[in-house]
Amino acid sequence: MAFRTYRKRLWFMPNPAVRAEIASLDPARDCERIVHLLTAYEFPFDIQRSLELALFHTYGSTSVAALLDRTAEFRNAGQKRYDDTRLLISQFMESGLGAGLGGASVARMNEIHAFFRIPNDDFLFVLWTFISYPQNWIAAFGWRPLTWAEKHAWFTFFVRVGERMGLADIPQTHAGFERFANAYEATYLVYADANRRVADDTVAIFAGWFPPIARFLVQPVVTTLIPDALIRAFGYRRPPAWLKQLVHATLAVRAIVLRFVTIEPYPSLLTTTRNLTYPGNAYEIEALGPDRLAGRTPANARG
Repeated sequence: MAFRTYRKRLWFMPNPAVRAEIASLDPARDCERIVHLLTAYEFPFDIQRSLELALFHTYGSTSVAALLDRTAEFRNAGQKRYDDTRLLISQFMESGLGAGLGGASVARMNEIHAFFRIPNDDFLFVLWTFISYPQNWIAAFGWRPLTWAEKHAWFTFFVRVGERMGLADIPQTHAGFERFANAYEATYLVYADANRRVADDTVAIFAGWFPPIARFLVQPVVTTLIPDALIRAFGYRRPPAWLKQLVHATLAVRAIVLRFVTIEPYPSLLTTTRNLTYPGNAYEIEALGPDRLAGRTPANARG
């Protein structure tokens, strides 16, 4: 089925027809289309940044960080690890979860995970961050708030991602999932050296996107955007109040501007996004993931 695409209004303004289409859709039945419209038109920058922070949040889990620290992927091939993850997740948000590129991305993600013994609760925790971080970011810094239907569609979409991953005991309500996450964090979101190493490796990836003279600012700025519990789990210093106020004020001004002017591609798709690891987006979904997994036998266990 071919879906409508949209152009900016008057060449520079967000098109209200996007919101009109979202309002006409059923948040459960049409969650894949709503997620596409949110990521491609309404909040591309916000969703991308919030998902980066969502993944960063998971590294505060002693269980998640211990595995990532052992693989050393962030240390040895950080930008590739970042891009492979971004491409897989962005593809199924852009294309849906069924047949085609979106379905292939979910399948490849499952293939990669099958090489490691990952507890079900760790998967659920990661899934929760993907639900909560974008909603919280947009509530704080978005150019408009999400509607109830958009929040419900976002939640439903990622529950279905979890189902396609074969996860057990996925909470079926936002409140239920939040209770699970709070209980999980009470046990696992505590300081460990592995947390700090994976966090430092990830900050180094972020810093690499900026000129050398500005890289020392990346870690302090990141800490202005994450909760205190995560700062403690990484052993980072809390940011000075003035820096947090400055970062949040800058994002608030950006939100005001975006009500009238949209500066990103319309739609914002993988083909319009800079790709540092694969210039020109020359990659195959089936080849994404750690190079060292080639020829290995999957663990095929999650318990």
